Amino acid sequence: MMGQAQSQSAAGMQQYTYAYPRPSVTVDVVLFTFSAGELRTLLIQRAGTPFLNQWALPGGFVRMDESLEAAAERELLEETGVRDVYLEQLYTFGEPERDPRGRVITVVYFALLSADQAARMAVRGGDDARDARWWNVYDLPELAFDHAPILDYALQRLRWKLEYTALGFLLLPAQFTLSELQSVYETVLREALDKRNFRRKILAADILEESGDYREGDHRPAKLYRFTAKAIELEQARRRFP
Repeated sequence: MMGQAQSQSAAGMQQYTYAYPRPSVTVDVVLFTFSAGELRTLLIQRAGTPFLNQWALPGGFVRMDESLEAAAERELLEETGVRDVYLEQLYTFGEPERDPRGRVITVVYFALLSADQAARMAVRGGDDARDARWWNVYDLPELAFDHAPILDYALQRLRWKLEYTALGFLLLPAQFTLSELQSVYETVLREALDKRNFRRKILAADILEESGDYREGDHRPAKLYRFTAKAIELEQARRRFP
């Protein structure tokens, strides 16, 4: 009876086994933060082959018993020590030769962090990552796999979204000056913006409000602004990277 049950079980499993190649699935995570006038991304240094010692996005293979998002959260924690980050799926990359180990499709997740959030994170290399650190996105080392074009894609999507949404609230502290806001835009867009036109357009967009506080400096105190609750609500409600 036992042998018969096993045969029936095996037969039942075989009907769902197809003679097609089975690609592996990985997840990779792009984290951006704005700190000290730089747009930065979190990278890990690989401790194993392929691409031994090269820098790469945090990520790894998806286990059979976990969702894609759970895999992204796990890999991020294991390789960098970062946890409790809101991740949103960005894009799927599946070029046939993107991974020398075989046919591997990767699903990329994305997050924007304020400098305050990033500063609270004790970033460290772990698991199969020798090291982990923040890098200026415009001064990166050579990256493993196809992670350079993946980062380029994520940066381009960020630029597009920043131009017509209130997404910048994720990169800024709760209160900021208009000069600090312009610095974020100029760094992400990588172009100089006319100060007068920028202020006119950003204030006309009705996404900012004065906080009532000021920042003291060498010159006259600068007004501090914040994103309106309505603008933040709208941005949180929509898919940030559809």
